[in-house]
Amino acid sequence: MREILKMNYTDVTEFIILAFFELPEMQLPLFLVFLIIYMMSLTGNLLIIITVCSDSNLHSPMFFFLTNLSFLEICYVTVTVPKLLAVLIAQNKTISFMQCMIQMYLFLVCTGTEAYLLTGMAYDRYVAICKPLHYTSIMNKKVCIILAIVSWMIGFLGVAPQVTLISQSSFCNSNEINHFFCDMAALMTLSCSGNIVIENINYIESFLLGLSSLLLTIISYVYIISAVLKFKSAKGRQKAFSTCSSHLTVVLLFYGTTFGVYLRPQSAHSVDLNKLLTIVYITAIPLFNPLIYSLRNKELKETLWKTIWRTIFLPQLKK
Repeated sequence: MREILKMNYTDVTEFIILAFFELPEMQLPLFLVFLIIYMMSLTGNLLIIITVCSDSNLHSPMFFFLTNLSFLEICYVTVTVPKLLAVLIAQNKTISFMQCMIQMYLFLVCTGTEAYLLTGMAYDRYVAICKPLHYTSIMNKKVCIILAIVSWMIGFLGVAPQVTLISQSSFCNSNEINHFFCDMAALMTLSCSGNIVIENINYIESFLLGLSSLLLTIISYVYIISAVLKFKSAKGRQKAFSTCSSHLTVVLLFYGTTFGVYLRPQSAHSVDLNKLLTIVYITAIPLFNPLIYSLRNKELKETLWKTIWRTIFLPQLKK
């Protein structure tokens, strides 16, 4: 009996990422699609960071949080997409155990951090609309830095227990991950150890951290909407809502895709759907966030075009 148990457990040193193995004829087209999305996400978010940092008129709390968000989106796609590209074009499907754990950890860090950065941005909009006379004193530089640091700390520390427990788990004979990156749920299906503790920690963390960030964001918008509806001027209401529309769109996109991935009922036929939802979650948000903010914010849009003209087109004309 002891020998049988030993055969069922193996010391896994590497994993095999299957990615989209069920679509062998689509490997090259998928590579091109994800490469274009990756490059567009990097370019869009880098442009926002450069634009905000180079223009003193954009050195406000809202744009401070936006640069943090753009940097986070760059981390999002860089953690997962390059390995996916290697799997698709070079068929380099293996990933070491340590690399897999690091990739999973950093991905979860990005998810947790984004939730609280969006909460900090919601609070910024609440102060700007509900307490405009005290905005500069409340949302001072120190407060903004503290909110950003707390968001990143929650992201880095909040997921450490689950990743530590998974890294210490025993895995069955199969080391094939039916996903395009080291997803925690996919790894838990390969684990021969009991996952009850990890699942309980996930539920507790989702309740304490995930729902708390969502609840705080909702509360901020309840106060914002109630304050805006009291405005006598229709133009004032429109202007107030326009300052929140970009952030609200990003919040709906983030939580909509997050709930679709993590709160969807599990079933034996949900693996492919889970991969599809996750790829939308990972690629759509970093790609659309810079577009949403640049198109909906007039001040950022104008400065962004000036930056593009000054850094790209003007040097070409001089040549």
